[in-house]
Amino acid sequence: MTGNPLLTAALAVAERVWRVFPLAPGSKYPALHGEKDCPRTGACQTTHLGWEQRATADPDTIRRAWQVAPYNVGLACGPSGVVVVDLDVPKHRRDLPPAKWTGRGITDGRDVLAALCEQHGQAWPRTFEVRTGRGGAHLYFAAPAGVVLRNTCGEKGNGLGWKVDTRAAGGYVVAPGSVVNHRPYTVVNDTAPIPLPAWLLGLLAPKPAPATVVVNAGAVRARIGRLGAYVGAAVSRETAKVRETGEGGRNDRLFASSAALGRLVASGALPEADATDALLSAGLEAGLGEAECRRTIANGLARGTGAMGRAA
Repeated sequence: MTGNPLLTAALAVAERVWRVFPLAPGSKYPALHGEKDCPRTGACQTTHLGWEQRATADPDTIRRAWQVAPYNVGLACGPSGVVVVDLDVPKHRRDLPPAKWTGRGITDGRDVLAALCEQHGQAWPRTFEVRTGRGGAHLYFAAPAGVVLRNTCGEKGNGLGWKVDTRAAGGYVVAPGSVVNHRPYTVVNDTAPIPLPAWLLGLLAPKPAPATVVVNAGAVRARIGRLGAYVGAAVSRETAKVRETGEGGRNDRLFASSAALGRLVASGALPEADATDALLSAGLEAGLGEAECRRTIANGLARGTGAMGRAA
């Protein structure tokens, strides 16, 4: 034992071969300098090293660091080989669950995870657990081999749900023994982390990006060239506008050009498939994503054909 409880906490975490780094005293934020302030000395002599690169399980390094100040303990999830599911609690009275969770007795992140367990026919995962300073929980799991999981936040992206975040590669958590706002982080289930359950891995694993359709711009121009000089000139003019528009206005320009060509589609002079292919080729060349292009083109053509219908 030592008279430095935070050093003791850091060493206890490192005994599990988890990598730690100092957080500012009483804080959740790294005490290490950022890249902009890097003095290029010591560990950063050749290149800047952030908290994830400097996290360590070496007892001597930890003792030297925690003798400087009463640092809280940060645990770097990626280097430590853990995925942490962070079950949070509401921050104020108006911090209420979204509509999808109302009427189901959901009050916090623990309730959301319990509902997900029930939905997938799974038992509550009993693993290493830490009670956070605000009364939430950190559930620690051994990271799966061969899959790089990143952080998730609430309902966004691959997130699990309201008040449920995850920390993995690129993320860290406040380790047990730390104290934030005079409230400690304490171990409530001191056991080895179990492997991340397959059903949770399925929810958190990155979804494969949809295959991008490659548009043969030459073939599109050839098809449109057979429609006559007027139609060809109109398509060339509108697609050039899309390709030449800078970032920030590309989507609006694509919509306007789609609406303009929609009038030709409505008149029967330009097949809708040809208009779509020409606009899609221009949008992709301008740097827009395929899904965004298709959505904008469809809306623009609908606007153009609708305007033509009203004029008739």
